[in-house]
Amino acid sequence: MARRIEVFADITCPFTHVGLNRVVAQLETLDREVELVVRAWPLEWVNGVPLDADAVSMKVGVLTEQLGVQDFSGFRADTWPSTTIPALNLEAAAFEVSAETGLQVSLAIRAALFTEGQDVSSPDVLARIAERFGLDAPSTEVHPRVQADYHEGQRRGVRGSPDFWAGSQEFFCPSLAL
Repeated sequence: MARRIEVFADITCPFTHVGLNRVVAQLETLDREVELVVRAWPLEWVNGVPLDADAVSMKVGVLTEQLGVQDFSGFRADTWPSTTIPALNLEAAAFEVSAETGLQVSLAIRAALFTEGQDVSSPDVLARIAERFGLDAPSTEVHPRVQADYHEGQRRGVRGSPDFWAGSQEFFCPSLAL
């Protein structure tokens, strides 16, 4: 049986982008299977507004400088998404196919945003990502899994994005410990 790590995360969170990339790279070095499941934690619901591109830009700069990462090579404030819900819908639909498909779609969405400079609230951008993985383009209506993840995060007391869980152990935004 595979071990499981869950991470409650927002698409536009730069700490999640770095954290997922690092966790995936680390998991690839292990001799045992670990299932990584990304669960929706839409910060636009948590905070009442989407993350601001200028505020994220400052965090991107600090992360790039302090960690020496190239994870944000295509970051562009002018293509910042107006909402994350359609992207979270696509991610949720992909996880319904399999954990591996879900993870790959999750990473592809974040790469489109942070390394390719694409607006992941654009139906065309999401349709191209969906097509690469044999999925339907996401709906603008909230996917039931997105809603369920959000409620589960509230029940668990998720503190922000990313919030990693290994069983009952929580690790809030480990990439903040710079």
